[in-house]
Amino acid sequence: MSRIIQTESAGKERTRLIKALSLAVRQLALQREPGPEARDLAAFIVLALEAIAATIDESVVAWEKRGYWIKADKFRLEWAWAGDLAQKMRKALLADDWVGVSEVASQVGARLGNLVVSPKHRLGTPWVGAWKQLTGR
Repeated sequence: MSRIIQTESAGKERTRLIKALSLAVRQLALQREPGPEARDLAAFIVLALEAIAATIDESVVAWEKRGYWIKADKFRLEWAWAGDLAQKMRKALLADDWVGVSEVASQVGARLGNLVVSPKHRLGTPWVGAWKQLTGR
């Protein structure tokens, strides 16, 4: 048997998710009223934040194996906001609290800063169908 080489690392996945998250937050800000697309966008933000939070522990495993505990803890603290905001957004979205959704979306946008996503990106619209995925309906 040959070795299986993983080309998609947690860092690459996190970068892709952050770019898609930035697009979704911008698109959600353009929505005039809550509708199916706004639900999909908000649900995608929840799912993307949860996926980002899941990549954090995967990223620090190598540092912890080498005994770089401070570096690993610092990295976890830098990214703790993802899990916290995912919980807040999920709670607000499932409660149909659109004021809360917009507040959390603005906090996510502030965390992403001035991230520039190329107009010729190949991300598409990953938020389509996210509401069904989130609710399981």
